[in-house]
Amino acid sequence: MKMMSGWTKVTTSSAFRLLQLGNPKSHYSPISFYYFRNPFFSTTPFKKSKYVFDKIDDALALFNHMLHTHPRPSLVEFNQLLGTIVRLEHYETAVTLIIQMELLGIHHDVYTLNIVLNCFCRLHRVDFGFSVLGRMLKLGLQPVTVTFNTLINGLCIGGKVAQAVRLFDDMVREGYQPNLITYNTIVNGLCKIGDTTRAIRLLRTMGERDCTPDIVTYSTIIDSLSKDKLVTEALNLFSEMTGKGIQPDVVTYSSLIHAMCNSGQWKEVMALLNEMLANNCKPNVLTYTMLVDALCKEGRISEAHDIVERMIQHGVQPNTITYSALMDGYCLQGRMDDARKVLNLMIRRGCVPNVYSYTIMANGYCKYKRVDEAMELFCEMCQNGPVPYSVTYNALINGLSQLGRLSVAEELFKEMSARGLVSNMITYSTLLHGFCKHGHI
Repeated sequence: MKMMSGWTKVTTSSAFRLLQLGNPKSHYSPISFYYFRNPFFSTTPFKKSKYVFDKIDDALALFNHMLHTHPRPSLVEFNQLLGTIVRLEHYETAVTLIIQMELLGIHHDVYTLNIVLNCFCRLHRVDFGFSVLGRMLKLGLQPVTVTFNTLINGLCIGGKVAQAVRLFDDMVREGYQPNLITYNTIVNGLCKIGDTTRAIRLLRTMGERDCTPDIVTYSTIIDSLSKDKLVTEALNLFSEMTGKGIQPDVVTYSSLIHAMCNSGQWKEVMALLNEMLANNCKPNVLTYTMLVDALCKEGRISEAHDIVERMIQHGVQPNTITYSALMDGYCLQGRMDDARKVLNLMIRRGCVPNVYSYTIMANGYCKYKRVDEAMELFCEMCQNGPVPYSVTYNALINGLSQLGRLSVAEELFKEMSARGLVSNMITYSTLLHGFCKHGHI
């Protein structure tokens, strides 16, 4: 196939050998990836499986049972079980089991190889994914749209969006019909690298190719336009979407609310929030937290506090970031006692402060020369678990140095180094300024 030319080729056998795990126990080690917002789409649809497992051990036990059953179950059943293992995010395990099947003479079909290909892409080895495509062709198996979707997705995950677009063009030229997942993956990839203009062009071509954009397509582009502060363009696309009968979801609304917060369009923000509720689209913790953070940065702390109360009334519990944003707002206004009340409130409600929460408070106390309280908080922080980082130490060292308590500042500097934290220009300049200011030259 022409589309194979120019792509990195790695022999399939070498790829398989690389993932053959010498220690059987390693089959049980899950490989999981956390994404704040999933940067890829599920590109390998499996037929509804009768296999449902919470633990990989149970899936492996069934696999071994299937291998020793006579006659063996069909390849379809093996594929379904492998699909279940992939959904458990045990990608290396799935590949190893497929190798085992091959060694026992269980021949693969295009669905099996698509599972292997998907595993390699999820393991960020799209080069091995292309070797699987090469093997498909060598075996006379015809790749399907899912095959190319998975490779395109793998390239986008690896930041190789230009190559993903090239493969998309090759796919179309070879007569394969892209589906909605193909387009959404490419659109998402283009938006991730900031090429929103090209993403919009692709949106326009979808209709020409009988592929109707959905909420994911529009929301992805609206989010990208919002991040680029192109609020008018985002709103126009939002209107186009709703005009086509596509109902916005919490992601769409949150993107627009974030953009409007950044541009100070507070009336429009509240109108959009009310519209969400009227359309039975419930704001989530991210939506509310963005609002709280933006209002606090604008000094509108009373309104931010009202938003927190409102979210609780609507059954959405504030998280550590929400409370930290509110604390930061109070600290910016010098209302340290109110900030401390928020910290105490979040602890009472079972929301654990992180290092960022404590650092906000420590910095606020030092800024307003309440260093003793900052040091008490620092001790509390160390006792409760979060490990201080450089910014925390810098805030305390600065506060102590400003008040001439240089011996304590030096002790913190030594402790910082003992923890393996790297001192930066701010640390040294803060100490030097303190020594000079108080005549310790």
